[in-house]
Parts: sequence; C-alpha cells; structure tokens
Amino acid sequence: MSRPEHAITNGPRCSGVLLHPTSLPGALGIGSLGPEAGAFVDFLARAGQRLWQVCPLGPTGYGDSPYQCFSAFAGNPLLIGIEPLVAEGLLEEADLRNAPENRDRVDYGEVIPWKTDLLCRAYERFRRDASSAMRARLRQFSHLHAHWLDDYAVFMALKDAYEGRPWTEWDAKHRDRDPEALGAFVSSHEERIGRSTFLQWLFHTQWYALRAQAGSYGIRIIGDLPIFVAHDSADVWAHRELFKLDAKGRPSVIAGVPPDYFSATGQLWGNPIYDWEVHERSGFAWWVDVLASKFSLYDYVRIDHFRGFSAYWSVPAGESTAMRGSWVPSPGRTLFETVERRLGRLPVIAEDLGVITPDVVELIEHFGFARMKVLQFAFQAHERNEYLPYRYERNSIVYTGTHDNDTVVGWLSEAETADRAFALGYLGSDGNDPAWDFIRAALASPAHFAVVPAQDLLGQGSEARMNTPGTTGGNWQYRLRPHDLTADVADRLRSLCDLYGRL
Repeated sequence: MSRPEHAITNGPRCSGVLLHPTSLPGALGIGSLGPEAGAFVDFLARAGQRLWQVCPLGPTGYGDSPYQCFSAFAGNPLLIGIEPLVAEGLLEEADLRNAPENRDRVDYGEVIPWKTDLLCRAYERFRRDASSAMRARLRQFSHLHAHWLDDYAVFMALKDAYEGRPWTEWDAKHRDRDPEALGAFVSSHEERIGRSTFLQWLFHTQWYALRAQAGSYGIRIIGDLPIFVAHDSADVWAHRELFKLDAKGRPSVIAGVPPDYFSATGQLWGNPIYDWEVHERSGFAWWVDVLASKFSLYDYVRIDHFRGFSAYWSVPAGESTAMRGSWVPSPGRTLFETVERRLGRLPVIAEDLGVITPDVVELIEHFGFARMKVLQFAFQAHERNEYLPYRYERNSIVYTGTHDNDTVVGWLSEAETADRAFALGYLGSDGNDPAWDFIRAALASPAHFAVVPAQDLLGQGSEARMNTPGTTGGNWQYRLRPHDLTADVADRLRSLCDLYGRL
C-alpha cells in the first residue's frame, strides 16, 4: 500500500533545467564550479526555475562518463573552478597561459593534462604559502570525510604510480591491500596522497558555496546516483567483500540491461555486482554512508536504474553483449527501510524507464519515491502509453529528454513519419519551434516537477546530444556557448512557468 507522503510533492509545483557542470560555458576548456556556475544560477533565478539537475559529480576515468567514477563519494577535480584559486592566491594569472581553447565541445585529451598540471601547482603553492587558517580548514575536512577520503587518496596515488592501470593489474601486495606494503607506500608518497585530499577539499568547498548561492534563490539541486559503482574504483578496491569478485579482484558477474529502447543487444556496463548478502549482514552500512553523502550534496537524489533494487540483470563475466544475462532478485525494500531508519524519509527520484515490472512499481510506491516521465517516449503513433502527459501522476518528474536522449529537434528529425505526425498533432504544433512545444507540454502536465535539458531551451539538434548509450567516444562533451542562455530565453521560460503554475 502506498504511503501518503511523497518524495517531491510536499513542496511547490516547479520546474528546472538539466545541465551538467562540464557543459557550462567559459574559458579554460571545460565548465566548472567557477563564476560561470554562479552565472547559471542567476539565469535560473531570472527564469523562475527552482531546480537544477546535474549528472554524477564524481572523478571520471576512461571514456569521461560521470556514470563510471573512481569513487562513489569524491568530486571530480576537473570541475574545480580556477578563478577562485587565483583570487585566493593559490594560482597566478601567469599560470593560465596556454589554456585550452574555448570551444563548444570539451576536448578531454587537451583539458585533462593541462588542468591536472595547474591543480598540482595550486597544491604546491598551498604547501608553501597557505595560512594557518586555511590549513586548519583542510584538516577539518579531512577528519570529517576520513571514512572514504583516506582510501580514495591512497587509491588515486597508487593509480598514479601505476600509470593509470586498473587496480587488478597492480602488484598483488597493493592490489590485495597488504597492510605492510600499503603502510610503506603511504609513508613514501605523502605528497601524492595529500594532493588528492587537497583537491577534494577544493571541490567540496566550491560545491557547497554554489549550493548555498542556489539555495538563497530557493533553487534546489537534483543530483544523480548510479546504482552500480565502477570496478576500477576506490570503493571496490577498498571493499572487495561487498562485490562478487574472484580471488584476483575480477568480477565474476557484471551488470547491464537486456535489449531495450536504446540497444538491440542490451547494454553491457561492466560494473561489478553487489554481494547483497554481505551488505545485508552489515546493516547496509556502505549504502547508508553513500546516501548520507549524496544528501549532503543535493536536495533530491535521482537513482539511476532504480529497477535494479528489485532485480538486476546479471551477465556472466566474459560475455561480449548483455543478451545472455538473467534477472536476479535484490533486497531493495530491506535496504531502503534500513536507510530510512538511519537518515529519515528519502527525497528520491527513481529512474524507472524501460521495462518496469509490478514489483518495481510496488517498491517505488511503498516509499513514496517520485517516478520519471520522458516526453519523447510518449509519441508512438500506434500506442497510447504512460508517457502521454494526461496519464502522469502528480508524484512524478517529467523531462522533455534526458542526458541519454537525443534533443527534441534531433529526435523529431529521425522519428518515423507517423510518430512525428502524432507528436505534432498531440501538441498542436506546426513544427516551426518543436522544442518549445515540448517544453510547454511538460510544464502544463500534472507532474509536480518538470525538467528541461538546456539544449532544448536553445532548440538545438543532434549535434548537441550529451550521450548516446552503448557507444564509446564523442560523449559527455557538450558545452554551452557564453551567450546562449539569454535574458529572452529566461523570460520566455518564466512566462510559461507562470502560466502553468510553476513559479
């Protein structure tokens, strides 16, 4: 039976924008938590928006996907704003010479080495010149976050020492966390370890300041939590007992999804699968820590691939596609009951896209979590499905599209003729400004929250797509240009929000 309380409906009906911080405009090759992020918050306020949704903020590895991070707790150093470091005396203007060009795509191959070198310089200056007050703030941060930060800092230092290789390819003494070998490594690599701690302090300091600015306008942050963690991560290296691994730390089974809307052969993610029995015996302590961490960063948490808490798609290691997998039950109800006893009611948005079975719906409704609706999925000419706006329940969040979808304009350009005609007919659109016709329908819908990707506000095509599932290369690179989000765009959005009761 459903509970009367719900994840999102205890506040005002409102709307917001989906934009990952790497996509913010500005100099230095990649969006950051610097002044461009503050300017975006100002834009949201002018536009009457009360939500900003981001993808996971963790440190990314090969492929640059924020859904494959080196830690479930850490922040991405690439997001650290450089301008505040100059203002604090940790860098000088001269250090910014040879910065990556300001393009409308992130060139990670250029950005990563340049920004890594810059942040190393900031750490050296901190070690040499930091005030006692600044050092005290870093110590306080390190103490508060020691339960994950210590392992993460050592992991990143080891990864650096092994030239980026996965932890399963390290010497056995480091792979298997031999206490004597780890102690010797820590003693001889204090600077490397200290640098990772320092960068996490910078990231969290800037993020909390940005969140406070958003909060001063009444803007709340929707963060994102992938259900699975990357195999090559501090979490798996430090807590092998929590995952289904062999004696050398390699996954015995891996996560994915069966064939679906996005891929005819399914998606083989490669993430290790949890040993749920071990988690349950520990009182789900790791999950309590992860969710507590997320709710310290965000106001709401969208959990990606939520259906995996009812049953997950398990694929034997070594398979080349996800087709030969099987559904295995997981203890989602016990997990969330345990977490709620520790943290209180959870403002969770359940990513429930794809084939959702009644047990998943029951789990979501039991805890009052919000469900997702994607407007692009509504318009299949021969089907009247749950994504049509008139069918939305109040405790839901509607998107014109997500980070995994094409833009509205891109989707329409590739849609079947009958689907396109159905979409335009349903929306009463002449096709001249389809993105805003979709936005209007989302804002007018019964869904309590509505979120629009920034690309749809600008009416951009497939060239602005953030990610294409099942592909490698060319993803996560989208950036706004400096003057894309104009006052006219803000005022147009605000006017529609006023019309549909979202101010």
